[in-house]
Amino acid sequence: MTLQEIKNRFGIIGSSPLLDRAIDIAKQVAPTDLTVLITGESGTGKEVFPQIIHALSARKHGQYIAVNCGAIPEGTIDSELFGHEKGSFTGAHEARKGYFEVANGGTIFLDEVAEMPMATQARLLRVLESGEFIKVGSSKVLKTDVRVVAATNVNIQQAIEKGKFREDLYYRLNTVPIIVPPLRERKQDIHLLFRKFAADFSAKYRMPTIKLDAEAEHVLSNYYFQGNVRQLKNITEQISVIEKTRDINAETLLKYLPVNQTSQLPVLASNTAGGAGNDFSERDILYKVLFDMKKDLTDLKKVVVDLIENDNQMNHDFHPENATIIKKLYQDVGSPETTIQLGYNTSTPTVISENNAKMIEVEETLSLQEIEEDMIKKALAKHKGKRKNAAKELGISERTLYRKINEYNIK
Repeated sequence: MTLQEIKNRFGIIGSSPLLDRAIDIAKQVAPTDLTVLITGESGTGKEVFPQIIHALSARKHGQYIAVNCGAIPEGTIDSELFGHEKGSFTGAHEARKGYFEVANGGTIFLDEVAEMPMATQARLLRVLESGEFIKVGSSKVLKTDVRVVAATNVNIQQAIEKGKFREDLYYRLNTVPIIVPPLRERKQDIHLLFRKFAADFSAKYRMPTIKLDAEAEHVLSNYYFQGNVRQLKNITEQISVIEKTRDINAETLLKYLPVNQTSQLPVLASNTAGGAGNDFSERDILYKVLFDMKKDLTDLKKVVVDLIENDNQMNHDFHPENATIIKKLYQDVGSPETTIQLGYNTSTPTVISENNAKMIEVEETLSLQEIEEDMIKKALAKHKGKRKNAAKELGISERTLYRKINEYNIK
């Protein structure tokens, strides 16, 4: 089965290389019985990958069970997964089979596996290692033949460091990792998804399909989408139902995009977000650097004004030597390609008064690409070429760093 056939069968929309890579891994690992760990931010569509793996495996005729570990109370999760005997706890009026027994010969999908209690993690590890489990309230060892696929949006490494997840279980689950990319790394897919959702809601609510103009498309494609595909779908439905006009411009679209995200300014990574999506994007880093520079330049302008006022108070002419001092100050700040244009003629010095002091102008020409490339080179030099450490220093994922190194042809 080709990638496009898989996309058609499971309703996957998009042509992003990162998405195609994730689907390809699922396709390759499906015929095996290897355990798979799917990571990615909330709302990226992780739940479709275990379905692909099950459908393309030899277990496709067996039972497929999806379990949300975060939705099951801690006191009953062992019973849900492994079953219980009659009278094993209050309310256990009869014996019950657990998911691992029911799914024997099939596949079980453990969603939000990082929310599983530590005691249950130990039981799960035993199932993965030997296929053995014991029902709650029983001493009899049972066997099961189940393919386990797990998913989480939590940074497992951080959970291990905090003692909330077993390291041995992580390595047992992570036999084959699949990383589902966030929507902001699939920009070419955003408008395709919007059109699909718009058509679906048009049919559902029996109304004309909404359409975006060119400017609105640009705004949508560059939005951060903290909630990923789920958030995009929610926004599309809101616009479809609320707006009377079917032609949506940027101004209308912005009403439905949370202001704290549309700016794409740096956002602190949440401890509950996992995988590469946890890292700052390179754009966030650049914005932070630029805003720091902007602050330095603002402070510098105050220094310039103070120098001029002091010159005026002392009734001195503003000579070119003063410009040299100011230029040196700007160089100390380290702003790239900064040009200072002063209101004087070097051949005929001009007295700077309060009125013509306004002639001082700072023109900033900041190249995002050059700053980004320079930051990457410095980080690599600092860590002696170790990309993992350099990526951590920059606050981006190793995958993003590798892509940028190739893009800028950094040796």
